[in-house]
Amino acid sequence: MKHFLPIIALLGMTSFALAQNASTPAQAGSTPQQTDAASTQQSARSFDGKIEKAGGKLVLQESSTQTAYQLDDQGKAKQFEGKNVKVMATMDPSTNTLHVVDITSSENR
Repeated sequence: MKHFLPIIALLGMTSFALAQNASTPAQAGSTPQQTDAASTQQSARSFDGKIEKAGGKLVLQESSTQTAYQLDDQGKAKQFEGKNVKVMATMDPSTNTLHVVDITSSENR
């Protein structure tokens, strides 16, 4: 019985140490995930340009920068093909894709 007491104490301390180490990476890991989530949840902004076909897909050719942006919602863009528009969207800079919130014509204003 005397031999079991040190073993039980050692197991208890090991379990406590493991529990402490397990909680530390989870806490540290949550910070980058929160940062990543915050960076991807950006506010929509407006992009002015013309909806054009490029490579079989509709893109927004922005007027001010002459940058072509992919559009994630081809259905919304189709009715504005060849027209000047204002697109409310968030941008994914890694793919140069606009996640469309709304498209409105900017012609005849």
